[in-house]
Amino acid sequence: MKITVAKSSGFCKGVRHAVETAMSIEAENTYLLGEIVHNPSVTEAVKARGIKTVERVEEVPSGATLILRSHGVGKSVYEECAERNIRIVDCTCPFVRHIQVIAKEQSAQGKTVAVIGEKSHPEVIGICGWAEDAVVVERGDEEELKGLAGKNVAVVAQTTCSEEKFVKIIKIIEKISEKTVEIFKTICYTTKERQKEAAYLAGKSDAMVVIGGANSSNTNKLYEICKSRCANVFRVTDAAEFDGAKIKNFKNVGIVSGASTPHTQTQEVLFKMDNNTEVKATNEVETSMADVVAQMDNGQSKLKKGQLVSAIISSASDEGVAVLLPNFKKEILLEKDEIECEEYKAEDFAAKVGEEIEVMVVSPANPVKLSQKIIRQMKEEEGKIDAIAGGEEFDVTCTGFNKGGLTASMGTYSVFVPAKEIRMGYVKELEKYVGKKLRLKALEIKKSDRKKEIIASQRVILEEERAARDAAKAEKEAEFFATVHVGDVVEGKVERVTNFGAFVSVNGFDCLAHISDLSWSGAKNVTDVLEIGKKYQFKVLKVDEENKKVSIGYKQLQPQPWDLVAEKYAEGDVVHGKVVRIVPFGAFVEVENGVDGLVHVSQISHEWLENPTSVLTIGEEIDAKILVLDPANKKMTLSIKALLPEPEVMKVRPRRENNAEEKGDRKPRRARQPRENREDDEFREWTEGGIGGASIAEMLENQNKND
Repeated sequence: MKITVAKSSGFCKGVRHAVETAMSIEAENTYLLGEIVHNPSVTEAVKARGIKTVERVEEVPSGATLILRSHGVGKSVYEECAERNIRIVDCTCPFVRHIQVIAKEQSAQGKTVAVIGEKSHPEVIGICGWAEDAVVVERGDEEELKGLAGKNVAVVAQTTCSEEKFVKIIKIIEKISEKTVEIFKTICYTTKERQKEAAYLAGKSDAMVVIGGANSSNTNKLYEICKSRCANVFRVTDAAEFDGAKIKNFKNVGIVSGASTPHTQTQEVLFKMDNNTEVKATNEVETSMADVVAQMDNGQSKLKKGQLVSAIISSASDEGVAVLLPNFKKEILLEKDEIECEEYKAEDFAAKVGEEIEVMVVSPANPVKLSQKIIRQMKEEEGKIDAIAGGEEFDVTCTGFNKGGLTASMGTYSVFVPAKEIRMGYVKELEKYVGKKLRLKALEIKKSDRKKEIIASQRVILEEERAARDAAKAEKEAEFFATVHVGDVVEGKVERVTNFGAFVSVNGFDCLAHISDLSWSGAKNVTDVLEIGKKYQFKVLKVDEENKKVSIGYKQLQPQPWDLVAEKYAEGDVVHGKVVRIVPFGAFVEVENGVDGLVHVSQISHEWLENPTSVLTIGEEIDAKILVLDPANKKMTLSIKALLPEPEVMKVRPRRENNAEEKGDRKPRRARQPRENREDDEFREWTEGGIGGASIAEMLENQNKND
């Protein structure tokens, strides 16, 4: 028996990316929207990792991670995930994404988007989710297409649609629509190749075995194509469903598998054939199934990711350049997007057939993926890595986290930032850094065939910057203290105020102007004297370099109230004031802020007063005549009685007695002995703190001396 396996069997690029992502991503709190592929064995493998499969986004909790499979989804899924803070890992196939973009753009132009494909297939549902007006064409009959009459139509196809069906339906749509019909050939080129290979192989084989999941659309298409060209076609999901007895009498057997079928699953079917059938090559020499599997691998296991290989150009097409690799019997496609050139033109490379080029192995799996462009990118990357290794700062966007710290990537290198290296201090909620840019320096760079990793720190940058700021501040402070002295007059800007004073920036250094040093008459609030953001002149009062403190005053540069008294008042003037305090020998009257005058008890009234409180009260406003004015010693003597008419009869105002004394309930006071040597005007001379009036302590001291 001769067995031939189709070259393009197994996972396509989009499916492989989705499966590899699901098998490598952190499984905790991770969900998958729908089956990763229509293949039970792959689905079970993903489930075994702990990843939960859901059918609706509503089933995914906020803050979780959601994998979008290669089939893609509609616009509403992205919007809902954004609203609910669900992190998306998008594995949408690039070909499917391209169709979604077309649907969105054509719909925005007012066109009806006709999608040729299966209505229930998730890829088709997702494409329709990007268009305002979408119609799914499944059968292509008149009833299904009548809704397109009279409309401008943009036609796309499901990536796994058969080319034969696509061409047939396009012709019908062009007849029905009376307006513009724009056609986009969106069938995946790998799908085309699979279908061509399946048709060719089925046409020359006695029997065909089609391997793939029962729900796999692309596998179903392969089955239909084989069925139309071969009388004996057997459809199996995996090796368990395969019955070798059904094919043992056929000479030529072809094997094809769908894009969602793992390479190993096809190998299992082949090995089961080996156990149940006699396998021989066309020249009747017995061959083991292991040789068939090895032939199927075609030397791919010898390739390594990142390996540089010399390749020979064998042909060129619109998809790219076909090349031959050492020890490979079949051509490998070097996709046009991976070719190092300004603009790809197939005819230019057709002229280069036979030339040798250097390519890098991006993926050694089936199919092999090569790149010429990435070589330049890798060289640039390695140059950057050398600079990073030398201490150069770099930045990345955090894409995830684990128990140990944050994760990200930079080109082909993974980046890990340990939790203690994120900032200066403990970081509890690592998830808050996902999506944020990190400024990093490398602590260690690991590079091997299997793994390339940068272990980095953001903390070291922050510490360096803080040290630089501290050094600059210290230098600035040293310069400031070298030039500032007590008694200097400086200009400063009021930056902020408190209830105890104002902080003023003097040459960039914060100085304190205490509230007691703002006004000679005293200030209740700092803002009564100073305005935030305004500049003033201040006098340096104290410099404490050791504790980095400087005290400044504003009032020290302002005239004191008594300095202006001589200009405002003269003896004999009548002034209006307020009684601010009363003592046994008289009352102090505030003439203006900071200027007090004394009304001796003998100058309050023409009557004899034993106590000024019998006539005056604190807060009372009065008029008085200046008898004595001595600005140099800050003294002003006032007289109220000088403004009063002389009485005809002098009276003595008795001392106020309380009710208890009137009723005889209290023992009479012992008469005080008259003090000796007391002159009538002994309290006419007085001082208080150099401003005006006499302090209570001075008055008590004076009384004690006389007693």
